[in-house]
Amino acid sequence: MFTGLIEEVGSVRWIRATERGTQLQLAAPLITPGLRAGDSVSVNGCCLTATAIREGNLTFDLLEETLARTNLRTLRPESPVNLERALSADGRLGGHFVQGHSDCAARALSFAPHGADYRLEVELPGDFAHYAACKGSIALNGVSLTIAELLPASFAVWIIPHTRRQTNFETLQSGDLVNLEFDLLAKYVERMLRRRIVAQD
Repeated sequence: MFTGLIEEVGSVRWIRATERGTQLQLAAPLITPGLRAGDSVSVNGCCLTATAIREGNLTFDLLEETLARTNLRTLRPESPVNLERALSADGRLGGHFVQGHSDCAARALSFAPHGADYRLEVELPGDFAHYAACKGSIALNGVSLTIAELLPASFAVWIIPHTRRQTNFETLQSGDLVNLEFDLLAKYVERMLRRRIVAQD
């Protein structure tokens, strides 16, 4: 479980196919102290298990499902990635409950300054549109944000300069893929309502 508050923007050292499948190595000097092999780390909002930790570098094995659903498949050497360690039992929950289970990757349609802040508009895939609610929580590349505008085929969030500087939104451009994780509460509500409807039938 994560909070959507990014601790470090790491960088990709390499991503490659091996005999064990696809592996990813990141440079992450700030969060590696205290981490151990087997610990969970959110990478662009994807919960991954660290398989090796050495000299400020983290290595992960990537499932085909993860590559298919997320923007991790687009990473290249030096790509910036948002990183967050798993929430400790006594930690502060400053964002919202983020599982690290990305629902899909969608394209940024626009990302532009408006006054002191930034407006980010992202396409909203039809299969997941019912999870989105104006003023509801959403995680974009692992960052906890609030949906400010809900449009027919997209949604928009507002980002303050601090968040832009402390995340990989600093290099985000229109057309880039962004990992989306919709609010867990919406998914449970959907499941409970569906079961009630089935029971009534």
